[in-house]
Amino acid sequence: MISYKYIVKDQQGKTIKGLVEANSIKQATNLLHERGYYIISMKENASGKISIGFQKNAVSFNDVVHFTRQLSTMVTAGLTLVESLSIIQEQIRKAALLKLVKEIHDEIQGGKSFADALEKYPRVFPPVYMALVKAGEASGKLDQILTRLADNLEKSRDFKNKLKGALVYPMIVLSAMVIVSIVVMTVVVPKLTSLYKEFDVELPITTKILIGTSNFLINYWWALIVIVIVTFIIYKRFKATDFGRHVIDNLAISLPVFGNVAKEGTIVEITRTLAILIDGGVPILTSLEIAKEATSNILYIEAFNDAAKKVEKGVRLSEPLSDSKLFPPILAQMIAVGEQTGKLGDSLFKLSRFFESESENAIRSLTTMIEPLIMVVLGLGVGFMVMSIMLPIYSLTSKF
Repeated sequence: MISYKYIVKDQQGKTIKGLVEANSIKQATNLLHERGYYIISMKENASGKISIGFQKNAVSFNDVVHFTRQLSTMVTAGLTLVESLSIIQEQIRKAALLKLVKEIHDEIQGGKSFADALEKYPRVFPPVYMALVKAGEASGKLDQILTRLADNLEKSRDFKNKLKGALVYPMIVLSAMVIVSIVVMTVVVPKLTSLYKEFDVELPITTKILIGTSNFLINYWWALIVIVIVTFIIYKRFKATDFGRHVIDNLAISLPVFGNVAKEGTIVEITRTLAILIDGGVPILTSLEIAKEATSNILYIEAFNDAAKKVEKGVRLSEPLSDSKLFPPILAQMIAVGEQTGKLGDSLFKLSRFFESESENAIRSLTTMIEPLIMVVLGLGVGFMVMSIMLPIYSLTSKF
């Protein structure tokens, strides 16, 4: 997401400055309009240079996890924020993270609250982080909030690592298969083709297909690059449209096995985020507004927008969620129990743990299905190549 700096007027005519994160300036504009603001100016936030990303020395998600865990441990032990940040600075070796922590330390030492200091870095600290810190400072329970935040971030990291781990082996095998295929097509097949021509061997259809593919790769390799680039551009532009985003996001949760992993993963992130926000004392409407940012899937974002509008009118949260086909019945049922007992936070934590277990099962199913599928594809590919190469050679040897 991109961070945008804005100046707006609210419905009372008060001028407000702030930051909003969105995928595009159009989405940022829509978010502010939904909040009832009149936009005076908006531009991309240049201070987002200390950010999560792939740049060298950039502050990574892991850095934020470690920072939060260290800070929560020290604050829980009775140290002040300034003391804790001073100690953390001494242990940091990464330049970008050191700069970030030093600036936060200086802001707090200068009289700002922790939440205000974090607001300068929306691309490092997500809205849920800032909302919880603000609630923790207001309630005087910052130590408890930071511990919950650290737990939440670690669970999120572990889930992402499990998903990545499930895909590592298939990606390695597929990459090796592509590399070997390219070498065979561009080095081995041309040499065999000249041999076949020299002895005037009659070629079977499979060998003709193999030679044709080889000639295409050798003579028109650039066309493949063009096709990949054009396809990527078309995909990005299609996804940038409202219709395209709906189609792609719907497909992402509808695919067999893969869709189940995406769906379970999304529900885990949403319920976990909502649980920690509500349990941390953040108002329900604010929690819904922030929780929807735990996913980039437009279908879930719209479902939460609809739920927020109905909750604002006095409807219980469980009702709009039970009407949506995106959420399993148990989610609405457990939320309804939490609403009736006044323990919505506890119910959401139980839900998040349940869906964590379900998502782990979905990942295991994905791994179980992918590995034999890849072996079948690999076997068919190798079999086709061997057959295409060996049939003419067998035909040639039978002549002698």
